[in-house]
Amino acid sequence: MKQTKRSSAENKNGKQQADNNKQASNSNGSERHESLLEKFFIDQLKDIYYAEQQLVKALPEMQKACTTEELEDAFGNHLKQTERHVKRLERVFQAIGKKAEGKKCEAMDGLIKEARSIISETKEGSMTRDAALIIAAQKVEHYEIATYGGLVQLAITMNLDRPAEILDKTLQEEEETDALLTEIAEANINIDADQENNYSWSEKEETTMEYEGSANSF
Repeated sequence: MKQTKRSSAENKNGKQQADNNKQASNSNGSERHESLLEKFFIDQLKDIYYAEQQLVKALPEMQKACTTEELEDAFGNHLKQTERHVKRLERVFQAIGKKAEGKKCEAMDGLIKEARSIISETKEGSMTRDAALIIAAQKVEHYEIATYGGLVQLAITMNLDRPAEILDKTLQEEEETDALLTEIAEANINIDADQENNYSWSEKEETTMEYEGSANSF
């Protein structure tokens, strides 16, 4: 009789363990499925965190290379802004209970490399260099705007209200910086850069006009 009771208890425990294992398996499968978007979100946070840190290092080089004080000041202000963006991202990591760490961003590395090439390939003290630096900076801004815009929407989707607010604040500042750079370029830098250059197509136009004038004289 004692043997029967023990067997019954063992069977009951075995069934309970099997149920627990099945429940855990289902739960883990569900978590794996639900964590895909979370994983992508965190990867993108790491990507932009690395990107902002690299930009903090690159902006002083771009600022030093500027010809005009106006663009130099704009880059100086953007550097301070970018340092704040790094801090904000750390707050986002903290809000979701993750360690703030970067992940190599090939896109930002490429954009910064291009900016450095522009500095080496343009004449020091020229307005052409400033015009080129603005384009390089705006390429960076557009990458950041796309990234932050996507992160804001993902945060909203996952009900991360506070992170969404923090990321959206940075997004707005990136858009404002992009607009400011456009304004600076259009106000005077592009016009002054135009005065520094003689265009190859202008020479062709003059040659064509001389040829046509000569032909009409016969």
